[in-house]
Amino acid sequence: MAIIALGVAFVTCAGGGAALAGAKAKPGHTVAQSKLLWSTINVCDTVDHPDAIGVRASMPGSGVADEEMFMRFQVQYFNSKTGEWSSLVKGGDSGWVDVGSAKFKARETGREFVFAPPAGRSYELRGLVSFEWREGGQVVRRAKKRTTGKHRSAAGSDPAGFSAATCEIAPPDTTTPPTTTTPTTPTTTTP
Repeated sequence: MAIIALGVAFVTCAGGGAALAGAKAKPGHTVAQSKLLWSTINVCDTVDHPDAIGVRASMPGSGVADEEMFMRFQVQYFNSKTGEWSSLVKGGDSGWVDVGSAKFKARETGREFVFAPPAGRSYELRGLVSFEWREGGQVVRRAKKRTTGKHRSAAGSDPAGFSAATCEIAPPDTTTPPTTTTPTTPTTTTP
């Protein structure tokens, strides 16, 4: 199998050579060059999603109705002692997710992972998404993308439109007492 490195994407093809994105691809363009192939962090430790990282991805269809597209979402952490990114051993892998037929222009989906760091520690995380196009159970092309920012995510981002390359999850600040709001009963004034 040939491996072609393009930026942060790695593409391999059954039988060797560069994989074309399919019938609708421009001649000489690979799946890895498609603007429809990306991954991003769309949720990062928000009020509505505490201790969570959301990873969302898009993959282009090949135009071949007999092909199925699959994504695998993995979370990596930055090890400050070694200066390297490593995959989480437990709780950071979605397994392969069937996202549908490759006859479509592109498909998007995502997964959310929750990690609660111990007091006084934080986690710097990123996503790594693997993509496969399969026909008759056989992989016909592959790609991988690390999360990057500035992508438009169709759904699920918090806050709306959020897109980032990395996410820091930290325990809540316990030095400031939480604020509470006392609900009030609405009143109606008549003229």
